[in-house]
Amino acid sequence: MQKSKVGEVSITSKLTEEKRKKLCGLLGNVELSLLYKASVHGYQAPAFHQRCDRQGPTLLVAYNRSGYIFGGYTSVDYSQSGQYITDKEAFLFSVHGKIPICIKVNSGCNARYDDAKGPNFGQQLYFCYNNQPAVYSQERNEYYDGDCSNKAFSFKSATLYGNDTQLTECEVYKSNNIKNVRSFRRDELMEMIRNHKPLMTSVSRVRILMIGPVGAGKSSFFNSINSIFTGHVTSKAMSGSAGTSLTVQFRTYPVNDGREGKPLPFVLCDTMGLEEQSGAGLDIEDISSILQGHVPDRYKFNPMAPFQPDEQKASRPASLQEKIHCVVYVIDATKISLMSDKLEEKLASIRRKLNSLGIAQIVLMTKVDEACVVLCLQVQEVSSRLGVPVSCVLPVKNYSQELELELNCDVLLLTALQQMLRFADDYFDDIRPVEATKEAFHPLI
Repeated sequence: MQKSKVGEVSITSKLTEEKRKKLCGLLGNVELSLLYKASVHGYQAPAFHQRCDRQGPTLLVAYNRSGYIFGGYTSVDYSQSGQYITDKEAFLFSVHGKIPICIKVNSGCNARYDDAKGPNFGQQLYFCYNNQPAVYSQERNEYYDGDCSNKAFSFKSATLYGNDTQLTECEVYKSNNIKNVRSFRRDELMEMIRNHKPLMTSVSRVRILMIGPVGAGKSSFFNSINSIFTGHVTSKAMSGSAGTSLTVQFRTYPVNDGREGKPLPFVLCDTMGLEEQSGAGLDIEDISSILQGHVPDRYKFNPMAPFQPDEQKASRPASLQEKIHCVVYVIDATKISLMSDKLEEKLASIRRKLNSLGIAQIVLMTKVDEACVVLCLQVQEVSSRLGVPVSCVLPVKNYSQELELELNCDVLLLTALQQMLRFADDYFDDIRPVEATKEAFHPLI
């Protein structure tokens, strides 16, 4: 049941999930947003137009005392233009029986007359007629007389609504093409990320560190984000499946806005994968050096010995620009239940260190398309095992086998990246007084 709000009044759609699915089957891949409910807003034409004009494609759904659910769809705005509307997509429907009835507009005919009165289809079927809870149809139009202008829809009242003209409800839904909605959301997220400015003026790009077990998808996440802004699937960072980490160096990956575009305001930092055995995978002490900004790009990790900065580097504290501002734990959704106690303890140790430094942390849950259990249960398990709030666990699907970009993947990936930038700003906001004090005493740092 869909809900909407009018002022402080919450309104609920009368359309059941079963009937909604049947209607969406007629419309294609769409989302329905409730605009108008006659029992709440009134059966008067001005109330209808106030809420439904200039809303794009709409679906009118009427209910009568006999239990019929029927109405019409138009892809053209209501605007009280006083014009006849040509709309090849328009149709009437009834979902009273098991099989929905769909009556398309006759070719070359006007689907509506766009006036200030209540909604009508082909000037044959009028809803909220005379500002009353009633439907009215002109029966003379039900039989073709050779005049197309007088014959937009071929229907029988008995079949469409059982000849019961008294309405118990009338609702109008905005019909959003899901592909268009998600395309708009992807473009909106990309623009917000392009225009992001870190809260600290001394930082031009947010540095995001990715930590996780071998094969969880750290490198693939960079490849996926890079693919979105490049416009096609890329594989700049080495990724894949292996028994040990394919990433053996510390890599800092800037992302450009297109192949020849300017750098975007973030850097994704990739690390060697975590392994449960001691002396294998990323050393926890290396993470501390990375956080402090001491480890250079392309430094080759040595699982047997942690990173040692040279004396000159060690004597000079790294600038805020060089440090890590947000840490992302990358966890494979298909292996959550298989995570060993030793690996879980390593992650807990890292988290304690980050908590002491106040660094923002997020969990990226990858391969959600391959997992077999309910997603919300996975999110809760990750939250429990890593000790992070559920709101900080973000499900994504990286590009790994795909040859072309997919809208659903893009939106999830960009939403996760946007949240990382927001968390980094929370970190900057927390340390801003400290950094301001440092600059006051050490203006050259």
